[in-house]
Amino acid sequence: MSNNDIFKKLRVALELTNDDIIKIMELVNFKITKSELGSFFRSDDHPNFKPCGDQILRNFLNGLVIYKRGPREPRPAAEPGV
Repeated sequence: MSNNDIFKKLRVALELTNDDIIKIMELVNFKITKSELGSFFRSDDHPNFKPCGDQILRNFLNGLVIYKRGPREPRPAAEPGV
């Protein structure tokens, strides 16, 4: 299963629009356009198909965690000598 397949299946399962995915990517400071995004969801034999790289899927998954759970709260500093 390719990164494109995983990305497509998550998009459908979570009922995400292109705008939702762009917002999710922005949560991890990753910029992507609608046309770039659309190229990942095309069929393999389409002339505008583009393989989804590991970096893009990784950033989407990291952003999805923030989107669903919220930003990570800072951990309290450990007290010295404890």
